[in-house]
Amino acid sequence: NILITGANGYIGQRLIPVLEEEGHQLYCCVRNRIRFETEHQHERLQIIEIDFLENSDAVIFPQEIDVAFYLVHSMNNADNFAAQEAAVAKSFMALIQKTNCRQIIYLSGIVNEKYLSKHLASRLGVEKILRAGYKNVTVLRAGIIVGSGSASFEIMRDIVEKLPVMITPKWLNTLCQPIAIRNVIQFLSGVILKENTFNKDFDIGGPEVLSYKNMLLKFAEVRKLKRWIFTIPVMTPKLSSYWLYFITSTSYPLAVNLVNSMKINVVCRENDLARQLGIELMPYKSAVQLAFEKIEQHMVLSSWKDAFS
Repeated sequence: NILITGANGYIGQRLIPVLEEEGHQLYCCVRNRIRFETEHQHERLQIIEIDFLENSDAVIFPQEIDVAFYLVHSMNNADNFAAQEAAVAKSFMALIQKTNCRQIIYLSGIVNEKYLSKHLASRLGVEKILRAGYKNVTVLRAGIIVGSGSASFEIMRDIVEKLPVMITPKWLNTLCQPIAIRNVIQFLSGVILKENTFNKDFDIGGPEVLSYKNMLLKFAEVRKLKRWIFTIPVMTPKLSSYWLYFITSTSYPLAVNLVNSMKINVVCRENDLARQLGIELMPYKSAVQLAFEKIEQHMVLSSWKDAFS
């Protein structure tokens, strides 16, 4: 019996069909039941309508829950998203502690640098809340997730396809370790009730460490586009945010939080979790190519905008 919070989000909607195929009983937490059930109807799927910031006191989780996925994130508020994320995590813990849940699985961000952005610090803060309330927590920390409909993918697509020549902020030289959405889902489903992952955290990333500049250029190669990128040191964070906001489909608050995080290297610590779970990590260009194949086949299962109210 598996509970999924953030079930109508980008990751949640990718995870649901995989868990359904594996035969699990699913309990999906969403803010809008009507909106969700038009797309998800399955005999082993039950919907729990809940807003963790408003009506969580009126909801009771099923006692028989075995595993809970915590997939609630908020970056679309420039001011107090960290406080909101902490409040939501505490509401969730108050409910899950009343069940027989044996494991919480949380998708977090890579936090290996000394100085963290507000976004990454908030992710780490949520980890601490979950761990303080429960002993069997498995944390998977990811950086850029590459897949059709993901925020990272759509932002890169906007930049690459709109701008033949780019004058960009210096943070495009920041390093990251992108991971294909397919691999993310394999990790999430693969750690279910694996006791050797309890009370541990794992960085998950693809096989390559790339700068954002390299990612854009490789993206252009997949699209068979010629692109030239020049970085300049004088673009302020505020100006960078406006640049991202006007060029791409992102909202301004999200652009601010993305820019602050893009100044931080997000490179994985080594671990052998992929080997343990039998996961073959997909190279970055292969992940981009696969994403476009899904787009061309009209098989995009979810978008980063799906969870917006």
